[in-house]
Amino acid sequence: MQRERRARRGPGGGPPQVEPADPDRARAVREIAGRHRPRRGPLLPILHEVLDRFGHIDDDDIPVIADVLNLSRAEVHGVVSFYHDFRRTPPPPSTVRICRGEACQAVGGEALYAAVTDRFASRTDVEVSDIFCLGNCALGPSATIDGTLRAQVSAGDQVWSRLPERPYGSRQSSSSAAETVPTKKGRKRRRRTVWVPRDCAAVAVGADEVADAFAAIDGITVRRNGSRGMLWLEPLVEVETEHGRVGYANVAPAEVAAIVAEGLTGGEVDGVDRIGLVEEFPWLARQRRVGFARVGVIEPTDIDAYRKAGGYAGLARALSLDPAAVVAEITAAGLRGRGGAGFPAGIKWETVRTAHADQKFVCCNADEGDSGTFADRILLEGDPFTLIEGMTIAAYAVGATEGFVYVRSEYPAAIATLRRAIDVAYAHGLLGPDISGHGVRFDLEVRVGAGAYICGEETSMLESLEGRRGEVRAKPPIPALHGLFGRPTLVNNVLTLGSVPMVLADGGEAYAAVGVGRSRGTQVFQLAGDIARGGIVEADFGITVRELIEDFGGGTRSGRPVKAAQIGGPLGAYIVPAQFDLPMDYEAFAEAGAMLGHGGIVVFDDTMDASAMARFAMEFCARESCGKCTPCRIGSVRGVEVIDRIRADADRQGNLALLQDLCSTMTRGSLCAMGGLTPMPVQSALRHFPEDFTGGPP
Repeated sequence: MQRERRARRGPGGGPPQVEPADPDRARAVREIAGRHRPRRGPLLPILHEVLDRFGHIDDDDIPVIADVLNLSRAEVHGVVSFYHDFRRTPPPPSTVRICRGEACQAVGGEALYAAVTDRFASRTDVEVSDIFCLGNCALGPSATIDGTLRAQVSAGDQVWSRLPERPYGSRQSSSSAAETVPTKKGRKRRRRTVWVPRDCAAVAVGADEVADAFAAIDGITVRRNGSRGMLWLEPLVEVETEHGRVGYANVAPAEVAAIVAEGLTGGEVDGVDRIGLVEEFPWLARQRRVGFARVGVIEPTDIDAYRKAGGYAGLARALSLDPAAVVAEITAAGLRGRGGAGFPAGIKWETVRTAHADQKFVCCNADEGDSGTFADRILLEGDPFTLIEGMTIAAYAVGATEGFVYVRSEYPAAIATLRRAIDVAYAHGLLGPDISGHGVRFDLEVRVGAGAYICGEETSMLESLEGRRGEVRAKPPIPALHGLFGRPTLVNNVLTLGSVPMVLADGGEAYAAVGVGRSRGTQVFQLAGDIARGGIVEADFGITVRELIEDFGGGTRSGRPVKAAQIGGPLGAYIVPAQFDLPMDYEAFAEAGAMLGHGGIVVFDDTMDASAMARFAMEFCARESCGKCTPCRIGSVRGVEVIDRIRADADRQGNLALLQDLCSTMTRGSLCAMGGLTPMPVQSALRHFPEDFTGGPP
């Protein structure tokens, strides 16, 4: 039933204006919009606050916001309709989002989505929808239930029978734990410190409940660190001892009593997996932690601990040099963009530095939407000061005074942690008008995306920051010369900027001494999908695919043979076991018809259907295309149709030829990598697994 509204003539006898059906809501929306109006590009922050307060964007909200910002209603409506997050109808009591990204598909995500959708098909109080990545790619299948992340979900989980009354993630009191913890006779308890990760992957498997159980016991201090990156061991509890921090893996709240009963000395505990001194655990000890040196070691927003562990040494050295010398260090290091393209950072920095403008910006692209990638999230949640320091160095080097971190909305914990860290940095004089007393100004702000994968493309991100639809810009001009708000803008991703403090602290030559060929330094590889030991591996460029999947990853979680690994995200090629001795470096991958991307590796066992994954690549592109160019917008839709015909064995040879032509058109004619690289997984699947395209259900 439509709400009744009263129409009145507009100013000067103009077109009729409709009175809002809810005047109180209209006043609240006007207040929100007015408060944000002085900010640069305020539209997305306004829409997010309206969404958070009311649960949806109402038709009546659009003219109010348009009026405050002096925009047309069409402009505001266009932005609302572009982003997946801005729902237009009130939400039901419970909302479920099942991840359908490749990493979750590798461990049954599609079957889970089908089963949960079917279960609640007739329910109006539960809404089930899909999402393409939640950044929990090592512990899939993943889902959010009423906004709370849950890992390793199955269709048989009891949570489904509780919806919407008791959503997973509601914190339960652990006050009774103290009454059930015995201590060894005669042992006098002294205060002990226990570390429990607050990384969202650990929380998704019960880390908060474990922390609550420890905190309820007298004499125990619970500290919350980031994840060490050994995600298959989460929740990983670390007990401080005189010899170091001793780890206990996969701890459940019911096991806390036994750990405490042992005396918290780091000894063996019946029924609990003790891994020994965490720093000496072979999986971790074999890595070269540079950008991730502090992740999992300190509390994320403890700036004193950050400094004690070497933090802000890079900024101190940078401020002792002139900006050109700082850029020279980045160039000498051979640092390349870690977001996927691998463009030399020094060239980009120098271009921005030498550009003449009254205002320059530094923007960090933290819109980490590729399935199989989660390193940005773990760094933001576990060591946000590394990014802040890196951006501050970059701003000084290129002459920027303002910066933005564009974080995807699917990372609420990362957003909250980063914002806390920025507040701490301001309080300590490490952001603001006079950084460390050197007269250098740099202001930094977090901006939240709204569920558009395409905003991981740098110009799409800039459009979004300016409050517009995230449509890709044509180049030239390049953002380094004409970027955010038309000013020279340095755009790098989290891992690139996170490497900068170490480059400046140790010197560019020291960083360049690591790696192979033109791929210098370390890369943070992410093991995901059907992998036995999923997580973060920071290692020198040049490590092989085999070392990562077999030695670090331990093969598949299912125990079946590996069929393929998709490297470089949803736009990356499939690599087969015969290619696993390929070194992880940009040029070697390019020669093999693949790309390194963001360092994500999604493993599939021999049950993978390559034709289904090829179809998904086209479906994903069709769903996430910004729509600006025809090859991407239309080509991806036609790609799904053609692959469906091939799988149905309809004129197979003719449609295979048509698919190759279509891939060629998308590669050559698309405006950005979204359409231009979507053919890569399709063509690699056809090349390696032609037998999977001989027929089957579309």
